[in-house]
Amino acid sequence: MGLGGCIILIAVGAILTFATDWDMQGVNLNLVGVIFMIVGLIGVATFSSIARRRRVVVPPATPVIDDTRPHSRDGYSDGYGV
Repeated sequence: MGLGGCIILIAVGAILTFATDWDMQGVNLNLVGVIFMIVGLIGVATFSSIARRRRVVVPPATPVIDDTRPHSRDGYSDGYGV
């Protein structure tokens, strides 16, 4: 369940708890609304802790060593000349 689903659960729970006055036999809608809100809050907490773990710190890129110095081929500096 994503963050959107958790927010929807909280909203539906609040509507059932605070904005309805329906009476269903055998079902307490206020209690169902409170349960929805609690489950939504647990989902938000779980989602935020998982999202925090997903953030990966990328180490800085390894430095590129440019070894393309101009070589002077005078016959003595590279060890092959006499």
